[in-house]
Amino acid sequence: MFHTLPENFFAPLAAPGKTVYWDCICKLFTVMDNQLSFGVERDVLVGELQYYFDQSNAAELSDEELKGSDSRGKANWMLRRLEFYGWIEVETDKSYVQRINFQEYAVKIIKTLLEIAEGKQIEYQGYIYTIYSLVRSHTDNPGVILLQTVENTDMLITGLKNLNSNIKHYIDELTRHKTVAEIMNALFNDYITNIVDKAYHRLLTSDNVSKFRPEIIERLEEKSKSKQYIERSAAEVSELKEIPVEEAREQIYRYLHEIIDAFRNMDDILMEINQKNAQYQKAAINRARFLLTGSEDVRGQLKEILIGLNERINSDQMDLGGIYEIEFLSDLVRIYSAAFLDESSFYSPSEGKRYFTPTALQEKEPDEKFRQEKLRKMMEKMQRVLSPEKIDKYVEEQLGVRKEMLAAQLPLETAEDFVKIIYVRLYGQRKNMSYSVGIREEKELNGFVFHDFLIKRKG
Repeated sequence: MFHTLPENFFAPLAAPGKTVYWDCICKLFTVMDNQLSFGVERDVLVGELQYYFDQSNAAELSDEELKGSDSRGKANWMLRRLEFYGWIEVETDKSYVQRINFQEYAVKIIKTLLEIAEGKQIEYQGYIYTIYSLVRSHTDNPGVILLQTVENTDMLITGLKNLNSNIKHYIDELTRHKTVAEIMNALFNDYITNIVDKAYHRLLTSDNVSKFRPEIIERLEEKSKSKQYIERSAAEVSELKEIPVEEAREQIYRYLHEIIDAFRNMDDILMEINQKNAQYQKAAINRARFLLTGSEDVRGQLKEILIGLNERINSDQMDLGGIYEIEFLSDLVRIYSAAFLDESSFYSPSEGKRYFTPTALQEKEPDEKFRQEKLRKMMEKMQRVLSPEKIDKYVEEQLGVRKEMLAAQLPLETAEDFVKIIYVRLYGQRKNMSYSVGIREEKELNGFVFHDFLIKRKG
């Protein structure tokens, strides 16, 4: 890589004026992208950059060379710097007109950086359907088709691994959110929007690998057993890569087996993605419920103590070791130590034989009132557990004869009502539910702030 890219290629993106450099690179790329090639007359680009520097909201350059320079001077200086760093090249045609081109490697890097900035997600269906179409095609260029299949399979597997890693990143980030609003914002406005809606949901429905995998594997296995296919593909790959036919033949067998193994082992990645998705959503809901609910029992009191400690640590900007500097802890918790001399200190001397004398058991009538009270509390606790079936039934009851309704029309008086709305939104992504959801604008009701969504009956 370092033989292709100039040594200081990334210097503009690490300089104090990196924002200006990136704005100018994007401006130039936009202008050149609309042309037949990435070459544009220098005066045209100078005019575009001059207009950028004339804007009041343009970022400022801190370079000493530019003190007192006007916008046109800054534009020419920027082009010289980008040429120096290896982003662009300047050529002069027969009419002595200077034209500026982006370097080939710079175009690839700019496109990648723009995709990262835009949060572009991989279209799994595109890769899966392309592979499916390629293995089913009958063509005179089997070698080229196989190379394209390998490339698309590699991009598909890489995309799935990235999705798997992204969910883990969201799980790690969850512990940094301190309020219910932050947790719900991370879950619904970030995670569900960027992971569930854009990738995970399609992966289970329209992009489902299981629809295409059996035929893909079957056709590839047939090709691997076809001597005619192997020889034709090897001859073509040998010519394309300029390698001996024997070496090309070995590559053909390796490519076929790698693709087949990738599709057979894809279930492991998909299973881990499913597990992490369930883990993240469960962790987010449990953390939100923990912050929403409170009680006078031991759990509730411990929660209040931990929240108080967290607020004190954050307000005083302590690190985790600073918890021992909080004064009231010395009276709140008493810790004592216990030790033993050696393993013989646990020795229990023999006390001789003893005879067991059984005693009669006294029959006691069970306290029916106490029993009924315990049973009532247990049933109440079970009723409060919100399963997908209960949420589905709850939505059916709220919809009544209507085909659709807004979440803001659901009951919202208590924290429990708010938790139900969260579960309605969360379970609305599942295909076995009787309803689906669609996002609307933000609402505030009875002190609860959330993005409203449309609840629509399926079928």
